[in-house]
Amino acid sequence: MQGYFETGFPDIVDLTKLFTKQYPNVTWKIREDPFAVITQDAPLVMSSPNPPDLMRAPQISGLVKDHLIKNMDGYYKTFGWSKFPASDLAQLRVAPSGSPQGIGPLWAMGINYSMTGVFYNKAYAKKIGMTKPPATLAQLDADLAKAKAKGLLPVEQFNSAGNGGLIFPLQDLMADYNIKQYGSVANINKWVFDQPHATFNTPANLAATEHLDTWIKKGYFNSDANAVSYSTMMGRFEHGQGVFIFDGDWESGNFDTNFPGKYGFFLFPAITAGGKQAAMSAPLTYLIPAAAKHANCAAFFLNWVETNPAARALNVKEGGSNPGGPSSLPIPAVKPGTVTAQTLAAGKVVAADDGAMGFIANATGSIDAEGLTPAVQKLLGGQTTPSGVLQAVQSAYQQELSAP
Repeated sequence: MQGYFETGFPDIVDLTKLFTKQYPNVTWKIREDPFAVITQDAPLVMSSPNPPDLMRAPQISGLVKDHLIKNMDGYYKTFGWSKFPASDLAQLRVAPSGSPQGIGPLWAMGINYSMTGVFYNKAYAKKIGMTKPPATLAQLDADLAKAKAKGLLPVEQFNSAGNGGLIFPLQDLMADYNIKQYGSVANINKWVFDQPHATFNTPANLAATEHLDTWIKKGYFNSDANAVSYSTMMGRFEHGQGVFIFDGDWESGNFDTNFPGKYGFFLFPAITAGGKQAAMSAPLTYLIPAAAKHANCAAFFLNWVETNPAARALNVKEGGSNPGGPSSLPIPAVKPGTVTAQTLAAGKVVAADDGAMGFIANATGSIDAEGLTPAVQKLLGGQTTPSGVLQAVQSAYQQELSAP
């Protein structure tokens, strides 16, 4: 079996090793690349004479449109995936034309179901008087200001070419202002799923982008963020740079294993105390190229990851996320007080508040690299306005969706 995976996620590699231990007749040849490289090169890799059997691909609509992915409806019936929560699979469904998303055949599966929020350094939190996670956006604003006043870097964030990390806090703020104005994050999901007449350029999104711009102008982010990759951000944060990072629960296992007790996690706070909370909540998407030589084995592996007890336990321990699978299966137990316990508990809050959002960077195949990232890089560099960000992103979005 050939696998093409994203660097920085040891759980998928360890899952293949566990799979081979249980099924010795299956061995793996694995290639790994950063997120931005995989996103850019996916069409070329999948259309090559020897594509991988299983591949990490964050965005699937363009690949569906180009007929590069295997339709998984047959496996859905074979493995009884109707027992999985429909909402877990919705983001993996796309019309055969490539849009809209959320409906149509199943084209991929998740190895776990991740969620974003805010990690913080507990020692620095104590220095700024943060005895508990902020309950409102205003309290988060105040904590950022206190960190700056204490001479600490409030937020260490990545924002390098092709993979803008400022998109994380931007979408968090979008959720808050959409909930305030519209009562839900439905408009964000409509845009992510390429629904008709969806637009990025809304009053709520403008308010969110203006709020992000105030954080930039106040110097809350590392000044070199536009040159910082994800791995560099993580290395700096782990070595004591930054009070907060905006990131996802896929780092929970890393923090619990390598830095026990050092970090905490909280959901991005609502505008009003007790208000609905939201988070980007999406499967770590894996698909089978249309020309894969061992497609059936790859599908069996994906089903095994979500249903096998040992695989689920490994996935939670290392991935830090909900392992998915049938609703009847329990989530493997984790140690109370750990970061993983905090992120899993936060997932229940998001589910109860109906606050799950698809990631805006996955709306189309190139919107991250060609729309969102350049726009937020310019905002950080003082080369555009919040309104300019929305206009540029919506223009790139419409251009891609209208392309033949």
